[in-house]
Amino acid sequence: MPLLLFVTALWAFSFSLIGVYLAGQVDSYFSVLSRVFLAALVFLPLLQWRGLPARSAFALMGIGAVQLGLMYLFYYQSFLLLSVPEVLLFTIFTPLYLALIYDLLTRQLSGWNLLIAAVAVFGAAIIRWDHLSGDFWRGFCVVQGANLCFAFGQVAYRRFAQTHPRLPARQTFGWFYLGALLVATGAWWGLGTPNYPRTVEQWTVLLWLGIVASGLGYFLWNKGATQVSAATLAAMNNALVPAGLLVNLLLWNRETDLTRLFVGGVVIVAAVVASSRYNRGRTRTAAAGL
Repeated sequence: MPLLLFVTALWAFSFSLIGVYLAGQVDSYFSVLSRVFLAALVFLPLLQWRGLPARSAFALMGIGAVQLGLMYLFYYQSFLLLSVPEVLLFTIFTPLYLALIYDLLTRQLSGWNLLIAAVAVFGAAIIRWDHLSGDFWRGFCVVQGANLCFAFGQVAYRRFAQTHPRLPARQTFGWFYLGALLVATGAWWGLGTPNYPRTVEQWTVLLWLGIVASGLGYFLWNKGATQVSAATLAAMNNALVPAGLLVNLLLWNRETDLTRLFVGGVVIVAAVVASSRYNRGRTRTAAAGL
């Protein structure tokens, strides 16, 4: 949980930074490529090139290609269609996708996972379900593509870590970024335009997003995802909504309903707390039964 909370605070700035400094000003495919490339540079010096089975390396590359590479392609396009609050709003469905994908992969339909995810979605919906732009349906579909990729990647990495408990994460996570880099490079090569950053602020934002938000953030988030229950992970995905809106409000003076922000945030926190307590109780019951 501490890792997920830390990364939530870290990522809260990303939405506004992209919306204010990059969207519509810098080619989205170049933004994705630079962000993934910088993130890869952080872990390449630590990468274990030998000793890792090829199947495991390709599995990590595949997870990175979907969770980071494809997700970013959808994600950055959404800022061309929607405002920052609308992008945040449409991410509220990620917990449901995460819970459903997790249950499908484990072949177990967990009513508890669905309940916690639904409560988190309800809490996030309270915050920003108000006036939307006219072209919001297209933007909605693009964000859902990003949500599906992010949800699948979290579940896939969680299962990978469970089946490969002895692999050192810091020495193998570079494969994750290499998979994402292949996707980002192909997209930029085929679809990118020569619309590069022109200001110090834009380059600084790209450096921050690449090295810190992606390089450090995705490693810690996926590591944290292996340390909590699936229900808690689903609920924590929506903690980004109030955090992102709060940053957007305080730093860029966007109009936000503070009452909705507070009430929705309380609902999301309640979902996280309920999940944690429920799963601790299950663990103690199982231990007593032994």
